[in-house]
Amino acid sequence: DLDFFNEMQQSMGIKGDFACAYVIAHEVGHHVQNLLGTLGEAHQKMARMDKTESNKVSVRIELQADFYAGVWGHYENKMFGSLEDGDLEEAINAAQKIGDDYLQRQAGYRQVQSDLFTHGTSQQRMRWLKKGLQTGDLNQGDTFSIPESQL
Repeated sequence: DLDFFNEMQQSMGIKGDFACAYVIAHEVGHHVQNLLGTLGEAHQKMARMDKTESNKVSVRIELQADFYAGVWGHYENKMFGSLEDGDLEEAINAAQKIGDDYLQRQAGYRQVQSDLFTHGTSQQRMRWLKKGLQTGDLNQGDTFSIPESQL
């Protein structure tokens, strides 16, 4: 379904092939979480929580998928050297514009409502994507064991 990519470009001003690659890699990151059992475990926890606490777990899931997308980019570039000037900026711009706080502001919220977050703030999404890109180390992507303040 290419509708999201069209919306990214037309409505959100997100451009570039690496921005699209980041979004796809993020979704593959969810598949990796599923294979590792992380996703199922998180969903079981979420089913026993109220909406606000469940949303906090959702944020951790999404930030880890951003990290995995960064890890993919790290190794893709290491193997093929395909990242070009501006590619990192495209992905960071995309991560920034799909943060919950940014999207709430764009939707006209007078005040950002963090209890409604399901994907994380722009800063969090950019941080975890960058961390994956810079380190390439899967061991540094545990978003579940750290305090919320370190996300």
